[in-house]
Amino acid sequence: MKKSFLLSFLLVFVLTASVSNTWADNSKIAVVSEGNTADSVVCAVAARGPYFLIFDGKGKFIEALDNPYQNAGGGASGLVVDYLSDKGITTIIAGNFGNKMIATMTARRIHYFKFQGSAVNAVKKVIQ
Repeated sequence: MKKSFLLSFLLVFVLTASVSNTWADNSKIAVVSEGNTADSVVCAVAARGPYFLIFDGKGKFIEALDNPYQNAGGGASGLVVDYLSDKGITTIIAGNFGNKMIATMTARRIHYFKFQGSAVNAVKKVIQ
């Protein structure tokens, strides 16, 4: 009985660790920010922020991208989601999201989180 319980526990532990590592390995996080460094402040408006800071699923800063749709007319949120989705982004962090952007992210199966503070702290919070 003890061996069976121990084996079951071990199997669950290994599977949980495997799923967790798979998420971290396959995820990419974009933080909409005011600046182009990892310690920049998260932008209050998701589609209009000047930069997208890209992190891997383990929290490592990869690159900063200029937002090509920062000054676009209507429909910027859909363009931003498409742009980030094409880059493999699985999670977007910003201070606030509009309803249209939320609908587009949901349709694309992109997670989103609202956060105020630095980009690096936002990513830490998400990957915890």
